[in-house]
Amino acid sequence: MPLFWKPYKSDVTNFIEALKAKKPTLEDEQRAGRALLWDRALDRSQQADWADAKVAQQPYVYQTKPGA
Repeated sequence: MPLFWKPYKSDVTNFIEALKAKKPTLEDEQRAGRALLWDRALDRSQQADWADAKVAQQPYVYQTKPGA
């Protein structure tokens, strides 16, 4: 290893670190935004109803059914 070796940081890493330094609340805002859409409690009975209502798709969608 060379005497003056320093670890490499990509431009993207430098950009993200600068962005976080400018706006320290960024990660908390991202977590709050994620909680609005994704972090929700699931209703298992509704999921079972959706699974039961699913209609099987034929292997080739554009093929006409025999006798139709």
